[in-house]
Amino acid sequence: MIHILLATHGKLAEGLLDSAKMVYGELAQTSFVSLRNEGGIESFKREFAQEIERQNQYVDGILVLCDLQSGTPYNVACCHAFSPDSVKPIAVICGVNFPMLLMSMDFVDSDDVHFVAKTLVTQAAESMIYAQPPQVAPDEEF
Repeated sequence: MIHILLATHGKLAEGLLDSAKMVYGELAQTSFVSLRNEGGIESFKREFAQEIERQNQYVDGILVLCDLQSGTPYNVACCHAFSPDSVKPIAVICGVNFPMLLMSMDFVDSDDVHFVAKTLVTQAAESMIYAQPPQVAPDEEF
C-alpha cells in the first residue's frame, strides 16, 4: 500500500484534498503538508519529515505530489526521496493537479510507488485538454 502526500505552497494542497473528498469521500491514504508564510521553510521541513516518519510504519512507499519544480516543497521532497537514509521508497511528481490527485486514488493498494509515479505522469498528461470549438463540416445542402 502507498500513501499520497500533497506538498505545496499555501493552501493549494488543502484545497485539492478538500475537493477530492467531494468526489471520493474520505481519503484514508492521503495527507498534506503546506509551506506557509507563518511557519516558513524550517517549519515546513519539520512537518514534512514528521509526516514521512508517521507514514513509513504503515505503507510500502510514499508518493509526493508537489506543485512546482524547484520550489521548497519539491526540493524538500527530493531530499527525502534521494536520501540513502529513507526507510521506504519515495517518489516525487511535480505539477500536481486535480485529475492527477483523483487518479492517484486508483493506486493506493499498489506496493510499487515508482511504477505509480510513472503511470500517473502519463495519465495526467493525457487528461490535459485545450478546449476548442468543434469543427463542423458545412452542410452542402443549402
